[in-house]
Amino acid sequence: MTLESDISIECESWSALANLHQLVDGALEVTVLEAKKKLLDGAEVSLLFCDDARIQELNRDWRGLDKPTNVLSFPAVPENRLASAPLLGDIAIAFETVSRESQEESKTLSDHTSHMIVHGLLHLLGYDHETDEEAEQMEALERAALARLGISDPYAATEPVNGKKTS
Repeated sequence: MTLESDISIECESWSALANLHQLVDGALEVTVLEAKKKLLDGAEVSLLFCDDARIQELNRDWRGLDKPTNVLSFPAVPENRLASAPLLGDIAIAFETVSRESQEESKTLSDHTSHMIVHGLLHLLGYDHETDEEAEQMEALERAALARLGISDPYAATEPVNGKKTS
């Protein structure tokens, strides 16, 4: 099963990752393997690599939250239509936030970006983290996908806050 990607880079700072296209391909591939969802061969995911200002606009316009965030996902179809969907949806990732988080969490920019791609694609595939049960399922898939890429557990150093882990 082949998943295609349409990559747009709006923020020059993303040039810090010379291997960005390979990161995208690897993260998409392992996420599809771990999620075990039936998808249309050649289905496409659109990825926007932007800055905090752009993701803040998207977050404000689509979620009513006027602040930057690390990653946003915009599913194109409901989960029950994934198998026949030529477009799964869009993922936007903000450089400044991801870069800052990677430094604060002592992760490489490459590893944290891969995590954001995995996380974003899981949202497009119907996963969420609104409840503890959903969060546990989604985090388990993230850990497994990232392990396939040789990236350590991104949640290992986090502490539960009010019953939920922070990342």
